[in-house]
Amino acid sequence: MDSLTQLALGAVVGELVLGRQLGRRSIAWGALFGTLPDLDVVFAWVLPTAGDLVLHRGISHSIFLIGLLTWLLSKPLANRWKKDKVTRQRAAWFIFLAWGTHVLIDVFTVYGTGVLDPLPLPRVSTDNLAIIDPIFTIPLLVAVIIGLFVKPKEWKKGKGIRAAAWCTGISSFYVILSIWAKFSVSRAVEADLARREVTWQRKMEAPTIFNIMLWRALVDRPGEIWVGYRSVFDPADQPIRWTVVPKREEVIAAHADAREVKIVKWFSKNWLIARESADGIWLADMRFAEMRSWDERGVAFRYPFTWTFEPGSSKDRLRYQGRDARDPAEMLRRMGRRITGENGAWEGNARMIAPVLSLQEYLESR
Repeated sequence: MDSLTQLALGAVVGELVLGRQLGRRSIAWGALFGTLPDLDVVFAWVLPTAGDLVLHRGISHSIFLIGLLTWLLSKPLANRWKKDKVTRQRAAWFIFLAWGTHVLIDVFTVYGTGVLDPLPLPRVSTDNLAIIDPIFTIPLLVAVIIGLFVKPKEWKKGKGIRAAAWCTGISSFYVILSIWAKFSVSRAVEADLARREVTWQRKMEAPTIFNIMLWRALVDRPGEIWVGYRSVFDPADQPIRWTVVPKREEVIAAHADAREVKIVKWFSKNWLIARESADGIWLADMRFAEMRSWDERGVAFRYPFTWTFEPGSSKDRLRYQGRDARDPAEMLRRMGRRITGENGAWEGNARMIAPVLSLQEYLESR
């Protein structure tokens, strides 16, 4: 998840585990250990794009590394906090929980997390929270703010710890609600596909940004991916409007042996579409929701996780193309209207835009 959430969660873990012993210092130590796993981002400046895809949320998020660091660092930290009567066991619990909860909430998002790295296994994701969700984050921030104003003697009495426990409980309840919402939407998607008598290979559902009320569903079918949206407030029998995006697998197949293409397929769990470009191919990871903009022609899709692969390049053959958001405020306003059931505010005649290709491709709806 985002860095602010990880910092706040780590700080709250520090309060819960070390609050009585360290007081306000537990907040700083927790924030530090809660953000350490994401220091792998510094290597993005020196690694090729494919290498960064492998490293980020990889070994630094592995349960094996967490166990090793817990064993290595617990004694030095206990020695540092000896005057505060922190035992090695408590220091170990702090390291394990601060680092481990960081990994846990990353697992909740669609990005994928290398929980079992370096084993050659798929990355783990449960797809029940957006990468940024203020409703999950705010209670954690409240706990941190309360903790900053708790006096040292009151920490000994557990005042800051009680506030942290309550706020953590609120965020945890929100996670439970997200799992319920995901299950509910998943059943609605399956029912819609059954009514249409559509065959499919796999599907996934993930919440849209900042909320767990509007969900985006992907359905993998031969040669195409269906994209649809479902609000938790939609009537049970309301049909989903699907947008059909051709995969163009033959474009990928022409470069299937390239290491960079293999890594993108692995990273995206093969939720991938491709188009030919002047110097190679353009790839888009469909797990990440498209940025939408509206005009008199309908709604334009711009995908945030895209790359170009140029096999003849002498440098980095895989290049991340970045986001191309036109009016995010308008998109959020329309998202709110779609949550409450105003489908026309969100849907429309769809076309996919890839600026790097000067591409505008009209898409079929079902």
